[in-house]
Amino acid sequence: MSAGEPQPTDLDSIDTFAATFSEQYALDTADQRLDLHRWQGDRRWPVLHLDDVSGIPFLDGIQGVDEYQHRARLRCGDGDLFATVTEPAAGYEEYCRDQLQLGSPRHIIADPPDGPLRVSRGCLTPPSFSTLVDCAGSGQGLLIEPYMGIEDSWDLAARIHGEAKVPVQVIAPPPAVTWIANDKAHFSELVAGVLGEEALVLTRAADDVATLTKFLRQMFPGVQRVAIKRTRCASAMGNRLLEVDQLQHLDDPALQKVVEEALLSMAWPAGEEVLACVWEETDLSPSTQWWIPPKGSALPRIDGIYEQILAGEEKLFVGSRPSTLPDEINQGLERQSFAIAYALQQLGYVGRCSFDHLVVGDLDRDPQLKITECNGRWGGTSTPMHLVDRVISGNRPPYRAQDFIHQDLIGVPFTEICQRIGGQLFDARTGTGHFLLYNVGPLTLSGKFDVIAIAESPDEADRWMTEVLPELLGV
Repeated sequence: MSAGEPQPTDLDSIDTFAATFSEQYALDTADQRLDLHRWQGDRRWPVLHLDDVSGIPFLDGIQGVDEYQHRARLRCGDGDLFATVTEPAAGYEEYCRDQLQLGSPRHIIADPPDGPLRVSRGCLTPPSFSTLVDCAGSGQGLLIEPYMGIEDSWDLAARIHGEAKVPVQVIAPPPAVTWIANDKAHFSELVAGVLGEEALVLTRAADDVATLTKFLRQMFPGVQRVAIKRTRCASAMGNRLLEVDQLQHLDDPALQKVVEEALLSMAWPAGEEVLACVWEETDLSPSTQWWIPPKGSALPRIDGIYEQILAGEEKLFVGSRPSTLPDEINQGLERQSFAIAYALQQLGYVGRCSFDHLVVGDLDRDPQLKITECNGRWGGTSTPMHLVDRVISGNRPPYRAQDFIHQDLIGVPFTEICQRIGGQLFDARTGTGHFLLYNVGPLTLSGKFDVIAIAESPDEADRWMTEVLPELLGV
């Protein structure tokens, strides 16, 4: 394998680089006031789960995104809590509790003063805040496991601690480290320092249109497409793909106008750093899923390698399935991503994390493994992975997880969706059935929900998802 394959003997050099990187970005002092709330690695207190996605910019293109908050329910068990701004779909709590056997957590309805995505801030308003303070006090402590470690979630921990006078810890990295992971420019710098530039797709950062245009033109020779990426967007929402053969003959003012229009379409704030990169021509974009414990307690643990299911020219994420790539590729992906997971751990990262990769070149001869970005948060692959692991005992089966959307399902109640699928719904009590349902709130406005198809083989999982499910739903 050609790109970045660190061995355990490289850990000392990663430690050295991480120390320098941490000093460069003042990570040891940036969030010092939050040290009291850093997770120490145990789970002896109740856990408040929050899927607060408000830290991700430019989500207005995703209809029903405020309903994604209910994914937090899938991580809960008895004695836990989860907070949302909206009510769950009718019948969904009973489905999670009874059919999936996910326990009976306490649901907190938050009321944020500044928008439906600000779940953490909503938890500071009455009566939600008083309920959380009481729960922390009665449990002699509280853990908060947010979608990602944004400032609002850490502020919530500090506020609850201030009132309840008991320990409150956050199972996520502090904000400064959160954005090292989730900002594509910072993350690329980290990867280059640990694995070398060859582990990255050719990328350049700029904060003005003229410089960005210059970088894009420099990338034209020998490539079909280039891309512009906002650094903190998710799921390709902040990507714009450009065809080189349509641009290379433009003069500088004309090319600059194309770039300006692309940035405008992504609601780019002038002066924000943005990336120009080569768009690699491959359909192989696996992800590695990691759990990162507190520094010094244990090494990062890989929880799975997945093939991402992508749609359209801009490769918008729609789902995933456990990797069917050759073992040599999977092993290379694990070695490559372990080095980055370990580096993040040394910077203070804890909790759920994943990395997106590309496999470029000839798969049988000399494939090149590239790292494209980090998802320093829970997400569209880790959430169904975690759900499958919770409800199915033994080895993880082949499955396919993705969103399912159809205009004829707009407004169809969740309970009716369950009736249509009938006996093919997975039942954790019996271990029978093929479909697990979640993220069902968007059914109301967009006819969309998320589903996992479980089978005996990857091909069978594809068949259940693409052929059987539409037939059962009558669409």
